[in-house]
Amino acid sequence: MIRTLRILAANPLSLLGLILVCLITLAAIFAPWIVPFPTHNGAVVDFLNNNRPPSARNWMGTDLVGRDIFSRILFAYQISLTLGIVVLAIAVPIGTTIGLLAGYIGGWLEMILMRIVDVFLSIPPLVLAIAMMGVLEPTLTNAMLAVTAMWWPWYARLVYSIARGEREEGYVLAAEVIGAGAGHIAFREILPNCLPAIITKMTLDMGFVIIIASSLSFLGLGVQPPTADLGSMVAEGARYLPDSWWLTVFPGLAILVAVFGFNLLGDGLRDVLGVDE
Repeated sequence: MIRTLRILAANPLSLLGLILVCLITLAAIFAPWIVPFPTHNGAVVDFLNNNRPPSARNWMGTDLVGRDIFSRILFAYQISLTLGIVVLAIAVPIGTTIGLLAGYIGGWLEMILMRIVDVFLSIPPLVLAIAMMGVLEPTLTNAMLAVTAMWWPWYARLVYSIARGEREEGYVLAAEVIGAGAGHIAFREILPNCLPAIITKMTLDMGFVIIIASSLSFLGLGVQPPTADLGSMVAEGARYLPDSWWLTVFPGLAILVAVFGFNLLGDGLRDVLGVDE
C-alpha cells in the first residue's frame, strides 16, 4: 500500500486524481453534516432566495425554487457514487465469471458465451440503457439495472482475452497435471493475473458510469426530482442559459471534476499495477 502511494505521488496527475476522488468521496459521505443547507436535497422551497447568483451565502447560487446548488451537488455525488459502486459490484463478477469460463474452458461454451457478449457489445451502451429505461419506471434502482445490463460485457471481453492467453502458461498446465479442477484453475490460478486489469478498468469506469447516469437523468430517465442529481440539475438549468448560467455550469463542472479524478487515478493505477495499454 505504501509503495502504491509512493508511485502515485511520483506522478503529479495521478496524485491529483487520488486527491479529487478522496475529496469527492468524503464530501458525499459527510454531506448531511457539512453542507450549509441539509434540507435542500428534497422538496424544499425558498422563493425569497430563488434563482440567486453565487454569493457569500450561497457559494454556487440557488435554483429556481431557492435551493442551494452547492448543497445539492454534494448530495448528488452520493447518488452518482452509489450508482457507480452498485453497478460495478454487479457487472464485474458477472462479466469476470463469463470471461474466465469462456477463456479457459473454450470449446462450445466459449462460442456460446462470447456470441452473447458480442450481441450486447454491438448495441451502443447509451442506446441500450435508454431503451431499458423507456420500458421501466425511471427510478434509481431501474437506472442501476439499465447501466449494469450494458456494462458486464466489457469485463467479460477483457477477462476472456487475458484468460485465453494464460491457459497455455506453465502454471496452468502444472495445475492440470496435478488434477486441479477447472473451477480451481480459473478462479484460483488465472483470476489473480486478471485482477490488475480489472481494478484499473473499474477505476476508469466509475467516471463513465457517472456520465451515463447523468445522461439518463438529463433525458428525464434517471433519478427523478426533487432528489438532487447532477444530470437533472444540468437539464433544468440549460433552459435558462445564459442568464442563469450557474444553474448549469456548477453541476456540469461537478461531473467534469468527478470523471477527471477517476480517469487520472485509473491512469496512475495502470502504471502501478503494470497493466498493458
